[in-house]
Amino acid sequence: MPNRDPRAEAELLLIGVTSPIVAALYENGRIVETFVKSGKSSEVLPPLLHEAVHRYRLRAIYYANGPGSFMAIKVTYVMAKTLSIALDIPLYGADAFLFNENRPIKAVGKSCFVKENGKISIRSDCRVEAAPFVPPPVLDRSLFSKECEPLYVLPPV
Repeated sequence: MPNRDPRAEAELLLIGVTSPIVAALYENGRIVETFVKSGKSSEVLPPLLHEAVHRYRLRAIYYANGPGSFMAIKVTYVMAKTLSIALDIPLYGADAFLFNENRPIKAVGKSCFVKENGKISIRSDCRVEAAPFVPPPVLDRSLFSKECEPLYVLPPV
């Protein structure tokens, strides 16, 4: 008789658009574990993903595909996409405003990203304080898309 994998099945949510990086694991759509780690995504994500893969059998990965730090988004996407391919599991994306009460997201200098009427833009003089990113207690899969390439909203040059 084959050995059954003792790890619980879970879905992983990554919010890696800026520091701190936030990750959450969901069993049956409900959050069971949360990680909040400060630092560069290239340094924070590898051990976080390693721990998630060794403690859970991942069924899917969901991630905030932007806007935010260009490099943080890129690193998060590459690591999530690589893990998705290696484990043969789907990857889904949604914009980061879903996880911070639709509040501004820090951009370069005093500017910030805002989402108004479904459109994301950059405001040059941001006076509203950004809200922290918080994973939802219940994972609403309908808010995510298989079209999950990074959402780079760059200022004009």
